[in-house]
Amino acid sequence: MINIKRVVVIGSGFGGIAAALRLKAKGHDVTIVEKQNDLGGRARVFKKEGYTFDAGPTVITAPHLIYELFELFNKNYQDYIKIIPLKIWYQFIFDDLSKLNYGENLQELLQEIKQINPEDKKGFEKLLEQSEKIFDIGFAKLADKPFHQVWFMLKQIPSLLKLKSYNSVYKFISTYIKNEKLRKAFTIHPLLVGGNPYSTTSIYALILYLERKWGVHYSMGGTGKVISGLEKLMDQVGIKIVKGQEVLKINHENKKVKNVVLKNTLKIEADIVVCNADPPKVYDEFIFPKINNKFFDIKRQRLKYSMGLYVFYFGTKKKYKNIEHHTIYLGRSHKKLLNKIFNSKELDDDFSYYLHRPSATDPTMAPEGKDCFYVLVPVPNNQSKINWREKGENFKNKVIKKLEETCIPELSKYIEAEIFVTPDYFEKELNTKYGSGFSIEPIFTQSAYFRFHNQSELLKNLYFVGAGAHPGAGIPGVLSSAKVLDNLNI
Repeated sequence: MINIKRVVVIGSGFGGIAAALRLKAKGHDVTIVEKQNDLGGRARVFKKEGYTFDAGPTVITAPHLIYELFELFNKNYQDYIKIIPLKIWYQFIFDDLSKLNYGENLQELLQEIKQINPEDKKGFEKLLEQSEKIFDIGFAKLADKPFHQVWFMLKQIPSLLKLKSYNSVYKFISTYIKNEKLRKAFTIHPLLVGGNPYSTTSIYALILYLERKWGVHYSMGGTGKVISGLEKLMDQVGIKIVKGQEVLKINHENKKVKNVVLKNTLKIEADIVVCNADPPKVYDEFIFPKINNKFFDIKRQRLKYSMGLYVFYFGTKKKYKNIEHHTIYLGRSHKKLLNKIFNSKELDDDFSYYLHRPSATDPTMAPEGKDCFYVLVPVPNNQSKINWREKGENFKNKVIKKLEETCIPELSKYIEAEIFVTPDYFEKELNTKYGSGFSIEPIFTQSAYFRFHNQSELLKNLYFVGAGAHPGAGIPGVLSSAKVLDNLNI
């Protein structure tokens, strides 16, 4: 017989929604609470003047992790969402404006690599073989397993050492790839989950194979359509959804959560609380009364956080048919730039960017005959003390100028709708510590057991999903963090 528990899920990003559905499928009474008036967290949607802008993740890999959520209730995901594969995954533009198309056709990619540096063709094939080995352990075997017990971590150490996971992604890939342009391109994936490729553990090189195994996909109507499809599913299966209510505190007694207090003073009693909120923020501000744990406090004080994000959303009154769905520009001083972002916390004019053009695939994202974009620029998080209210507009103009120089000539003439967000948005609206884009940085000493545990270190019935918990950021990561709860037998 099922012991039905009252579950409160705080935050409605992919991790929170997936956790709510998985726990509902087990028969529990589930309420999901969202601060904003719409669901999605980082995957919210902005609309302006007929344009639809996905606020957050736009690259969908391992789509089966989304489909599983519908299958839990014997639903056909195709009745709710439409996800299609892309042929060109990313077009890389280098500082000399040369290009590399990186996509599903491996033979075409190998020919492009050969054009840049012939000896790196075989090197890339060997790299993929090694990436698969890391994938088999780091993702297939461990991504949905809980790491809250030290003995489980100790069991994995021989495998992790064998894979040289103490090395950085850049060092790992440089073993196989000699050309510096290609090294920059093939080490980009850590940045998509908040890490510096020069310090992120080489475990994240598994993404190279993960993309090759399942492809890179796009949700028709934008990633926001996946969120609305999942919201429809939650409504159908009886999950209570509370929008526009911020959590003020999580009350506990005898090392167990008692209830969650909302801004409107409503208390929701809970047997289980799952936080899709940023763990550092939760422990710093939401837990009442405060819990003193010297070891845990030292761990938190030593944390390193991911970079911040400056995101400029814009619609243009003309179409740019020569621009791919995903474009990544890699600036001249790549390593120097990343050092400034992650370490010295300085803003640099020689920045790189990720450009998303969903209307390349999906014309519904923009009015007829027009184009929809967002450009994401890694910047220092708010430990930098940058005053974005003063610098935000000026930086936007620098971004436009960079786009005009590298990708979209005379762009400024054709922009007719625009929005931008800074690390302040992530800190104030999404409640991330220091406005980090992806919670804590995915270095080796902040991964697996050393990351925030899915089962709280301090309270017996408090759990975490999302970017800050194991296994980490990115849609596959946060969806896998919800699967960890299945293995905790809640």
